[in-house]
Amino acid sequence: MEDYLQGCRAALQESRPLHVVLGNEACDLDSMVSALALAFYLAKTTEAEEIFVPVLNIKRSELPLRGDNIFFLQKVHIPETILIFRDEIDLHALHQAGQLTLILVDHHVLSKSDAALEEAVAEVLDHRPIEQKHCPPCHVSVELVGSCATLVTERILQGAPEILDRQTAALLHGTIILDCVNMDLKIGKATLKDSKYVEKLEALFPDLPKRNDIFDSLQKAKFDVSGLTTEQMLRKDQKTIYRQGIKVAISAIYMDLEICGVLERSHSPSLKLTPAPSTHPNLQAYLQGNTQVSRKKLLPLLQEALSVYFDSMKIPSGQPETVVVSWEQVDKELDRASNSLIPGLSQDEEDPPLPPTPMNSLVDECPLDQGLPKLSAEDVFEKCSQISLSQSTTASLSEK
Repeated sequence: MEDYLQGCRAALQESRPLHVVLGNEACDLDSMVSALALAFYLAKTTEAEEIFVPVLNIKRSELPLRGDNIFFLQKVHIPETILIFRDEIDLHALHQAGQLTLILVDHHVLSKSDAALEEAVAEVLDHRPIEQKHCPPCHVSVELVGSCATLVTERILQGAPEILDRQTAALLHGTIILDCVNMDLKIGKATLKDSKYVEKLEALFPDLPKRNDIFDSLQKAKFDVSGLTTEQMLRKDQKTIYRQGIKVAISAIYMDLEICGVLERSHSPSLKLTPAPSTHPNLQAYLQGNTQVSRKKLLPLLQEALSVYFDSMKIPSGQPETVVVSWEQVDKELDRASNSLIPGLSQDEEDPPLPPTPMNSLVDECPLDQGLPKLSAEDVFEKCSQISLSQSTTASLSEK
């Protein structure tokens, strides 16, 4: 694997068509490893002299936000310097020159900024339900398993098991175990296929780390925020939705904070929020009592609320005008949306029949419970204020 990745960087210097294997914009461990391993497999099994290059779909400067990625790369002795990041390759220029073919792994919907690249997508390999309205018109392989790395492992072992080296096997093995929460049947994240391919990897490479050991070390690295700035903590694992000029971001801070929230009346799902007084007039937050509700389940609530709000405002789609938003109105719409979203269903009934990837969820025992870095609410408010002020200044200058 390492020798192959070294060659990928050299290939970028050549003016030749590229097959780029692109992971998702979160670039969690599953996305990174799936992109690396699938590109490695395709490069080893393609007879023609075609170049397959894995690209991590983040800027290089954002890698420190993904502690488990850094830890695992170091553990399997793959230098970060030989990896290719999104800001180191111009995919749009390659596409315009007719030299780009895309293979999407661990996602099947390109971001709005990459919409022009959709016609370059030749294949999709994913493990989440398909969004029919946005899926590229190409060969799509989707199976609802716990980890996309499981599907990559299956592709390799069924297609060319002889190319699998220990370094690649270790990456796939550890990633599946982390995503499937150590294959714990009580958690229910692992499917039969996930378990099957973990066992196959262990049979082929008996010296792979014990499951408990690799899970504990990766889990600890994943939630280690020591050394991160306040801004990096807010950006770490951030989720964002966008509706007609308004962005809503959800960040997870893996430590105790006193701040208050705005979705107390949500019943579907019920968050069991405890409000606290805010020291800043423009920020509200929650202490979430129902830890079973991840941000993946919260995002549809916010999306529905924004849609309902803009429908009530009767704003023409695509109209580029600034709207003054009353947050009291938004709060009412959030309440309406939360009460109307999937009415009559319990939380268990809302869950898909097969488990989603737990890349953003906490397990019962988070390593941070043993000792948390100090971060005050004032630090968070100050950083958010700086970001808001910076964005406001930029918007004012662009209007002038």
